[in-house]
Amino acid sequence: MDGGSPDKHVPTVLEDLVLRVGSQGQSRLATAFVAIVGRAHDLVAELQPSTDELKGVIDFLTDVGHTADARRQEWVLLADVIGVSTRVEDINCPRPEGATPNTLPGPFYRADVPDLPQRANLSRDGLGDPLEVRLRIKDLDGHPIQQAQVEVWHANALGRYENQDPDLQPEFNLRGRLRSDAEGRVQFQTVKPRGYALPEDGPVGRLLTALGLRLERPAHLHFRVTAAGFQTLTTHIFDRHDPAIDRDALFGVRPELLADFRALPAATGGPAYELDLCLVLVPANPDSVARSAQSHLPGKEH
Repeated sequence: MDGGSPDKHVPTVLEDLVLRVGSQGQSRLATAFVAIVGRAHDLVAELQPSTDELKGVIDFLTDVGHTADARRQEWVLLADVIGVSTRVEDINCPRPEGATPNTLPGPFYRADVPDLPQRANLSRDGLGDPLEVRLRIKDLDGHPIQQAQVEVWHANALGRYENQDPDLQPEFNLRGRLRSDAEGRVQFQTVKPRGYALPEDGPVGRLLTALGLRLERPAHLHFRVTAAGFQTLTTHIFDRHDPAIDRDALFGVRPELLADFRALPAATGGPAYELDLCLVLVPANPDSVARSAQSHLPGKEH
């Protein structure tokens, strides 16, 4: 080396990789790849993992892949329990003040449910405490939305969905598709759902258990609402008094999504409940959202 000459910089592995990727041109994939790999290198520098620990991470990810199949998506479960699914949903489906928040559809949604008339009973086996649901579909200004398509699905009184129990529950049990009337109303009968725990027998469940985290989900109803001129809403409505309401493993609970499953006066047939809800949709046209938000500013006449 020449006396006094500066040492030549030797690129790190990460710098070399970034240069190689950059030489192929810019793309969304390249940007994401560099960002993810860069953060992985930062974590390695911070945590200083051993080779056995790295092997443990690889074994875990391999196990997640082996557990995923047509009936069980362990990768989706992993994204859900670390909050990534909810974060992506929040980024892509922002809601203005006054609108019902969007949440994840969950792994048990089915698009092939039957159409049902108003006041239909979603329970096909009659097992569980009766629940009467009265729903209103409105826009941001409080106007009713007629002919909105409302899909409903939920777990039974044991915390199990129909497609989890194909041999124990009738096809399409506790599912249905209804339409709102001229006043934006939807009314149906069903049974009071129970909360449930996420699977404990897979790699994700074992990871959360090792961390001391609970796998519980509070009792809830799922809704998917579509209407002409409005953004599709997919959401949950949670039982405010469920003991797991503050520790939902999938981070779906919002204050606006809490509701009272009210007990009706005692009857000879056993416990029964009722639920009144209002779901507020957002216009599909962003300009309509802006105008509506402007009209609600202080000092504006309505």
